[in-house]
Amino acid sequence: MELALCSLIPSFSSLSFSSNISSSKTTQTLSISRSRLFSDAFPLRKSLSHSAIVASATSMDAASISTVPYLEGMSLEKYVKSRLPGGFAAQKIIGTGRRKCAIARVVLQEGTGKFVINYRDAKEYLQGNPLWLQYIRTPLVTLGYETNYDVFIKAHGGGLSGQAQAISLGIARALLKISENHRVPLRKEGLLTRDSRVVERKKVGLKKARKAPQYSKR
Repeated sequence: MELALCSLIPSFSSLSFSSNISSSKTTQTLSISRSRLFSDAFPLRKSLSHSAIVASATSMDAASISTVPYLEGMSLEKYVKSRLPGGFAAQKIIGTGRRKCAIARVVLQEGTGKFVINYRDAKEYLQGNPLWLQYIRTPLVTLGYETNYDVFIKAHGGGLSGQAQAISLGIARALLKISENHRVPLRKEGLLTRDSRVVERKKVGLKKARKAPQYSKR
C-alpha cells in the first residue's frame, strides 16, 4: 500500500506542473492579444483626434475669413455707400426712431436680412447682446420679412440699449412706408408706440431723483 502511494505522488506533481504551465501560457496569450488590440486601436484614435483637430481649426479659419469683410470698417463703409447713393436722406424707405437720448435713422432695402449700424455689423456693434439684437429684429420678424430686407442704420446719442429700441421704432416706421397694411400687426405688438420715459432729473437736497440722504434725529 505504501509503495502504491509513493508511486502515485510523482504523477500528481507532474500533473500540477503541467496545469501551471498551461495556465501561464493562456494568460500570456491573452495579455499579448490585448496588447496587440490596444496597439492597433491606439494609432486609429490618434489619427481620428488629429483629423478632428485639423477640421475644427479649418472651420474656425473659414468662419473668421467669412466674417472679416463685415468687421472691417472701411470696406463695410464703402459697401454701404454703394448701396445708398446720395446718403441716407436720399432714400425712399426711411424711418426715424427715438428712445431716451438715442436717435436712429433707418433705411430699408431689399436684401437678405443684413443689419449694419454705423458702418459696423449689428452683432459686433451691439456686443452680441441677445436682448438688443432681438429688439432690432422684432419688427421684421412680426411681418415675416427677416430675410427680405437689408437694414442700414445711423444711430447716435444715449447708450446701446436706448439705440437698439430707437432702431426698433425706426424700422417699424419705415415698414409703414412700404405698405399701410403693416400698421395693424405692428400696432398690435406695440412697435409703433414711442416710449417717452426718460431719466428723472436730480433734485436739490436729494442724492438722486428721489433718493434722500439717511435721516438722523440727533
